[in-house]
Amino acid sequence: MKKLNVTKQMLVVSLGLTFAFFGCSDNEPVENLEQDLNSTEVALSAEMDVALETMDDIAIDAYEEQEVNEDTSSRTTNGNEFFTLPDCVTITVVAQQNFRELTIDFGAEGCEVRNNILKGKIILSYTRDPEAREILISKTLEDFYFNDKNIIGSKTILRERSNDNGNPQFTKTVDVTVVWPDGVEASRIGTKTREWVEGHGSGVWSDNVFEVTGNWTSNFRNGNTHSYEVTNPLRREVICRFFVSGLVDVERTNFSGVFDYGNGDCDNQATFTFEDGTVRDITLR
Repeated sequence: MKKLNVTKQMLVVSLGLTFAFFGCSDNEPVENLEQDLNSTEVALSAEMDVALETMDDIAIDAYEEQEVNEDTSSRTTNGNEFFTLPDCVTITVVAQQNFRELTIDFGAEGCEVRNNILKGKIILSYTRDPEAREILISKTLEDFYFNDKNIIGSKTILRERSNDNGNPQFTKTVDVTVVWPDGVEASRIGTKTREWVEGHGSGVWSDNVFEVTGNWTSNFRNGNTHSYEVTNPLRREVICRFFVSGLVDVERTNFSGVFDYGNGDCDNQATFTFEDGTVRDITLR
């Protein structure tokens, strides 16, 4: 991954990190401590991105596969017959006239999906119209956990058959809250647009690539609010757990900066550059 030519300190994203910061020497400059704490919040927001984007991968796969195989009114499928999910996932499809409801159930005990442990249900509902250029999909969560983070809330997804570039596109409104195992909590509202730039129609999951743009706000329980705007599209290759490239501008009352996902490598490394030029390395989780 490309690194900026600035002296850096490694920041590993963990919930115990904040306490480590408070244990710094009395000689530690106050501004450095403040930057570290701010970097931690930016990194936690990036953790939210990992969870929400992986959930979108699964939801979009389920919707697209259902549309391809629209030949029954109701069925329950386990395993890889439906798409690339393990046997511990159950997908139920209910069809009533033009109404469709897809329930993706990962179970109460947890199921490993694409190197993540998921629990609970993702439920998609929509009115099916094969001739429509746009379909509005409602996405709700039921007792849902992503790697022990409780995710609460809902989305709407506007699925466009073809955008101005001739690609399928998904525009999502987000209103969710994430609660980490130690009680740290953050909510997010905003809009993201996911353009399907590679792999559509190939029938192969692993070649799918999306570009994500949009803006959103993350609100932390301590009262801190961060505003985010994508300035260079975030590249989502579904074979990689994290975005592989893209830039996001971050604004808060007392600081701003740029979150950089790198130059295309599939890894868990990113950087955050404060407005004064200070750079923090971020290890994504």
